[in-house]
Amino acid sequence: MSDEDVGFNKDFPLKPGVVEEVMPGLRRILCDNPSPFSFTGTLCYIVGRGKVAIIDPGPDDAAHAQAVLDAVRGETVTHIFVTHTHIDHSPNTPRIKAATGATVYADGNPLVSRFVVDGEKRTSEAGGDMTFVPDVKLADGEVIEGDGWSMQAVATPGHASNHMAFAWREKKVLFSGDHVMGWSTSIVSPPDGSMIDYMASLEKLLHRDEDLYFCGHGPQVPDAKRYVRFLQRHRKAREDSILHRLAKGPCDIPTIVRASYIGIDPRLVTAAGRSVFAHLEDLVARKIVATDGQPSIEGTYRLVAPLA
Repeated sequence: MSDEDVGFNKDFPLKPGVVEEVMPGLRRILCDNPSPFSFTGTLCYIVGRGKVAIIDPGPDDAAHAQAVLDAVRGETVTHIFVTHTHIDHSPNTPRIKAATGATVYADGNPLVSRFVVDGEKRTSEAGGDMTFVPDVKLADGEVIEGDGWSMQAVATPGHASNHMAFAWREKKVLFSGDHVMGWSTSIVSPPDGSMIDYMASLEKLLHRDEDLYFCGHGPQVPDAKRYVRFLQRHRKAREDSILHRLAKGPCDIPTIVRASYIGIDPRLVTAAGRSVFAHLEDLVARKIVATDGQPSIEGTYRLVAPLA
């Protein structure tokens, strides 16, 4: 397969509440919280057998928590890992912790903001869980040992400022959260989300050993490094589209969205605007684009110099 053959994969038939063993020692359960932002729902992973770790307990959903607990009946949950504190990933953590006594591990820093996509309010993954506090705050590169497995924390800010992937070292597998997903690109929404950080985090993954990713939503990503390069090209193409529109003259973000996102689901228009804003924030920092004052969602943007 060439790099040009890579693309998004929306083939994911797993049903909510079903426990699926995807490889020896790894199970996953889908929460019933589908949306334009979360695809078919949020995935919770169970690592190991007997003494296990749980990754991403999911949204505030008692039925999903019970499904996860039923899946580990007769086993001991020793660790809970949380990739980031958007409201479709972390709010169920207290339920799982209360039932199991497991120790909670995460980046631990609060989000910069609690931006919520218009029309989604408290159901959007862009909303922040501002009450989350882990038992253990992890540093980038830190390794946590479990029963027959070990996890390395991999700081991957961009989608969220406190986003952290987890590398299962024995299997050379990465739990990539929402930083890399096979079904879609990630939302990058300033001020908490940062395109500068997101692109740096993608580049960081290319220098690691893992080539199989299990994601926060949707199917796993094989040939992951090839896919990461595809995501880099996809973002560069989006940047080029923005610059092409600005070459016609100064304009605002809604104008760029209309020019760059043809046929977009109306429910995603606001999120697209936030993504364009993230690109513009990056372009202003690189002195390719200018605006009056600090970059803002309401601002008007212009090229610093004509495109070559």
